[in-house]
Amino acid sequence: MDRFPKAADVDFHSPLDLSKAATAVLDDEGRISGWGSSAQRLLGHSPEDMLGRPAARLLAATPGQRLSGLCRAHGPRSTVLDLCCHDGRTVRAAVTFAPLAHRGPAATVVVAADLEELRGWEAQLAMLQGLATESPVGLTIFDTDMRVVWGNVSTDLELAGIADYVGRPATDLFPEGEFISRHHPPDEEQVLEHVLTTGEPIIGMHYRGRAPVDPVREHVWSCSYHRLQDARGELLGSFEESLDITDRYRAQERLSLLVRAGKRIGASLDVRRTAAELADVAVPQLADEVLVDLPPAVVEGRQPPTGSAPGHGLLRMHGRTQDEFRTTPVSYPPSSPQALSLATSRPVVEASSPGAPDGRGPAASHSCLFVPLLTRDAVLGLATFRRSSNPDPFGAEEQTLAVELAERAAVGIDNARRYTSQHEAALVLQRSLLPQHLPEQNAVDIAYRYLPADSRVGVGGDWFDVIPLSGARVGLTVGDVVGHGVHAAATMGRLRATVRTLALLDLDPAELLTRLDDLVAQDAESSEEDGPGDEALGVTCLYAIYDPVGGRCVWASAGHPPPIVADASGSVAWSALAPGPPLGLCGLPYENVELSLSSGSVVAFFTDGVVEDRRTDIDSGIDRLAHVLTWQRCPVEELCDRALSTLPPGPQADDATLLLVRTRRLDADHVADLELPSDAAMVAHARTHTERQLAAWGLSDLSFTAALVVSELVTNGMRYATGPVKLRLIRDRFLLCEVSDTAHTAPHLRRARRDDEGGRGLFLVAQVSQRWGTRYTSSGKTIWAELALP
Repeated sequence: MDRFPKAADVDFHSPLDLSKAATAVLDDEGRISGWGSSAQRLLGHSPEDMLGRPAARLLAATPGQRLSGLCRAHGPRSTVLDLCCHDGRTVRAAVTFAPLAHRGPAATVVVAADLEELRGWEAQLAMLQGLATESPVGLTIFDTDMRVVWGNVSTDLELAGIADYVGRPATDLFPEGEFISRHHPPDEEQVLEHVLTTGEPIIGMHYRGRAPVDPVREHVWSCSYHRLQDARGELLGSFEESLDITDRYRAQERLSLLVRAGKRIGASLDVRRTAAELADVAVPQLADEVLVDLPPAVVEGRQPPTGSAPGHGLLRMHGRTQDEFRTTPVSYPPSSPQALSLATSRPVVEASSPGAPDGRGPAASHSCLFVPLLTRDAVLGLATFRRSSNPDPFGAEEQTLAVELAERAAVGIDNARRYTSQHEAALVLQRSLLPQHLPEQNAVDIAYRYLPADSRVGVGGDWFDVIPLSGARVGLTVGDVVGHGVHAAATMGRLRATVRTLALLDLDPAELLTRLDDLVAQDAESSEEDGPGDEALGVTCLYAIYDPVGGRCVWASAGHPPPIVADASGSVAWSALAPGPPLGLCGLPYENVELSLSSGSVVAFFTDGVVEDRRTDIDSGIDRLAHVLTWQRCPVEELCDRALSTLPPGPQADDATLLLVRTRRLDADHVADLELPSDAAMVAHARTHTERQLAAWGLSDLSFTAALVVSELVTNGMRYATGPVKLRLIRDRFLLCEVSDTAHTAPHLRRARRDDEGGRGLFLVAQVSQRWGTRYTSSGKTIWAELALP
């Protein structure tokens, strides 16, 4: 059966072929006795003009003797002659003279063709011959039924004999291959059908498979498909051009792999994740599995050990992603290729490698490549590239690629190790600076949560504190330092200590923030000589004082979000007063905000990490936290958990600190007030009142000491102040004795001499009490002392 029935319609004839060339017949005298239509087409002379005339008239500047010699030759002779056309042009032609055996009217047959046309045909013929026999481009022709008709020498070599495939479907050429280009039909039969149906060529599709002549190594070809038609436009079939681009394709893959590795490996600053990134980049393009073996010290962020045996005491991490990564201990004997690679700091290739030495690795593989993870300082570990499904061994270029990937991974692991060490140091510093245990208070019930920022960001500068104050009051503070890292943590610790020191001076919140603002501004000025970047600039802070006797809470804010309050009924409110400027800016003065809180109210102090992130604006976060506080009857520990459970999932971009305070009030059973007129005789009355109150509270053992303290404090107030004096006794975790007067003069502790009549009162108070001090109010001052309960 003719597999290419239209092939006869294609003109493959030479211009000198009798079916195309100009022909004429000469007699034995050199006259034209025959003049064909093809000769008329070439030179334009009609038969009527040429028959019987000498052929020499057609020659341009060529002697007639040469023509006579060509006609009388005993065999065919060819030459190049300039022939005259009917319109006066000259055509250079290739002419062949073929003498006949007999002489007479038809003695010689002359065949002529345009020389340029002949040379063009010869060049095309040489090109076609080269494509068929010498070109590296594989050419395959298919008929209209998509069956193989013909293939050139390149195709013949790839298929180990094209003759075995003639007449078979196109899909039989590489049955296990696949197209790896997109947006085209999935197999060759559908590609050819598309080309035959639409006439649209498909150019540059990449086809991957194994050639019959080389079944072990995978090849990649660039294939193009075209439709074949004759001069009349009738369909002949199709043909395929294929070029083996395996080396170029693999070079491009290696380049793209390095580009992808540069973007992905080492971006996480996490040792395990960096190992997972190496595996994710290298699998499956370079290897079927990647194992990373590291010393435990490197995984924990410490310096790699020195002096230990290569390959001993490592942790193997294997998997495609960080979630899939598993860690198992592994050790290699000194004679193993792994130990050799670590000892020599060079890659080692092993074919048909067994499983892991501990017996927990995968089964045998075709080839393994061991590459040490090197930095300038030390060998961090070992990367193993393993092939199990790909039988090709690791070539020189692939080894170079694996070494480059290992170098990138080593830099990423070393950076992650150093960062982990610094992060752990900062985290330890920060935790040591934050309160480890909050003091127990009868005034409030407290719960707190602190969530550090994601490890890639670094620890932040959030802080909080609960400070016991005189008069059973409690100071509550929360703040935030701009920035992350060790400097932010150190700045946080310094500011927290400063706030605690100022709070113990019994300053009101606005005055405390004013003094703190001055200190931060002075620190900023003194640090300008050391360069920019002081984390103390832009610090926010909120400080509040709660007094359980009257349920009064006073707070002031330096750029910090105000607290949210949920009263005992569950209704939630927050202050409409805008916070003052952050610390260190020396801007507007700070103002106190006073709230009256019912017993059982819940007050939420928080940093912006609780209510704001990249995905949530601060208003939405405050609404979310306020909704949680409507469940204020729950224990504060449970409320803390509820509040943090509403945070968006994923790593925290900033520290989040939440301090919840449920308030209590001290009733009449715990507080006794007595107002005394300014009369020295009232000192005895104050002592008697104190003794009776202590007896009522069951604290008679403290009567003598308490009466002494009250006597001295009341005497001091009446001596140096004008107006009435107020005595308050508070039974809390201590017995508190407070005497308030209208004077603003500061009492001073003195050591009286033997001959002094006074000056021993405060000295006695300081000796018998645990603590004593003075706090100032808008109407005067209060001197207080704490006595330990028996």
